[in-house]
Amino acid sequence: MTSSPDLDERLREAAARAHRAGHLRRLREATADQIRQARDTLAQLEQRLAEEEHDVSRLEGGLSAALARLLGHREERLARERAEAAAAARRVEGHRARLAQLEADARAAEAELAELASAPEEYARLLAEKERLLIGGGDARARELADIDAALRRVAADTREHTEARHAGRAAQDALGDVLRHLTSARRASTWDLFGGGLIADGIEHDRLRTADQAAWHAQRALDVFSRELADVGLAVRPRLPEVDTRWFVDTFFDNVITDAIKHQRIESTRAEVERTARWVHDTSTLMNDRCAQLLAERERLLARRERLLRD
Repeated sequence: MTSSPDLDERLREAAARAHRAGHLRRLREATADQIRQARDTLAQLEQRLAEEEHDVSRLEGGLSAALARLLGHREERLARERAEAAAAARRVEGHRARLAQLEADARAAEAELAELASAPEEYARLLAEKERLLIGGGDARARELADIDAALRRVAADTREHTEARHAGRAAQDALGDVLRHLTSARRASTWDLFGGGLIADGIEHDRLRTADQAAWHAQRALDVFSRELADVGLAVRPRLPEVDTRWFVDTFFDNVITDAIKHQRIESTRAEVERTARWVHDTSTLMNDRCAQLLAERERLLARRERLLRD
């Protein structure tokens, strides 16, 4: 018959594999939901891009172009429509990259799950084998020790999951902090522009907005990972960052105090929304920290009980 120490070691390894398989199944479900959401969003954005490109084509030639030329504002309208089309194209490109990353995550989880296909059955088989050994041994403490061992494995698995969520939350906080720093800098430049900063203020502002837009895609990726880790511990969320408006046309062709004020308000509202998301990430990460502390206390209690049983 297999020795008990050897069986315990195989049981620990099987438990880890079975838990990993369960973890991957939950991540697969969460990722599939993110992929569905991303595809829906991308379809809407592609439709918007097609409309923007159609508007540009109409102004570049045909009746609309002729009328705009007669009215004397064709170049302004064309520049505006081109800027809007370029912004829509960047948004589509970003969401396509996000979707590709999510699909890569799903494939990686599926491949690892295939390698762990037999893990749950193997774990159940080894548990049954150990149960037979314990019953046959006749030691009154054996059942409670086995229960403590199972509880310790559960606590270790829960701690690992909450720690992964905590680390993902930290990464999301850092990424959102980058977005906020760039938006804050853009807001300062926008304030300067309101009071006559001119082309220099415009250049600084748009440079910061472009950088904020790039940082926002990195932050969205971090939020995607964080939300999957939260789903693994029982929290289903879909955090989504707002768009960052980086278009030039309002400055180049309609640069006056009214459009500057509107632009300033847009930057401020985007920044406020990112701040709300950052606060939510911080608060949720704090919950993960608290849960890790509770699990650590539970582990210490179980170890103390196990030690008392083994000393008696």
